Amino acid sequence: MSSSLNSATAKRRRLVLAMLAAPLAAFASTDPMAGLKRWGNGEFRRFGFLVYEATLWAGDDPQRPPLALRLDYKRNIAGAAIAEASVKEMRALGVDEVALKRWGLDMTRLFPDVKPGDYIVGHYAPDGARFYFNERLLGHVEDPGFARAFFGIWLDERTSAPGLRAALLRRVS
Repeated sequence: MSSSLNSATAKRRRLVLAMLAAPLAAFASTDPMAGLKRWGNGEFRRFGFLVYEATLWAGDDPQRPPLALRLDYKRNIAGAAIAEASVKEMRALGVDEVALKRWGLDMTRLFPDVKPGDYIVGHYAPDGARFYFNERLLGHVEDPGFARAFFGIWLDERTSAPGLRAALLRRVS
C-alpha cells in the first residue's frame, strides 16, 4: 500500500508541476524574438526630435520573415497618428489605395497611444504580422501583403529613412 501511495503522490506532483509550467511554456512560445538573432538598431528623428529607437531581430536574412522590429518610443504619440504615418510611408512605397484604406483601419484599431518608455514589437511572419505593446499581444493582421508593406517602411530600399535602414541591417557581432 505504501508503494501505491507513493506512486499516486508522485503522479499528483508531476501533474501539479506540469500545470504550473504550462502558462510559462505558453508565454515563452509567444516571444516575438524567440529563435531570432539581434541585428542592428538606430534612432528615428523627426525635425531633430528623437521619436523612437528601433531594433531589428531576424534569422540569417534580415529582410525575410520571420523577423521582429521593436520600437522604443521617446515621445507621446497617439495610436491614430502612428497608423496615419504608417499609411503615408506605405503609400510612398507604392501600395494601392484600396489596401491602404483597409490596412489603415486595421492599424488604427491595433495601435495604442504611446508615451516615453513604451514599446511596440512587430513580428513579421510568412502569413502576416503580429503586434505587441509592452509585452502584451495587441493583435494581428493575417495578410502577407500587409506585413511586406509594413516592414518595408524600415527595410525597403525606398524607405524615407535610409540611415535607419542601414543601421538596422548592420549585424551586431
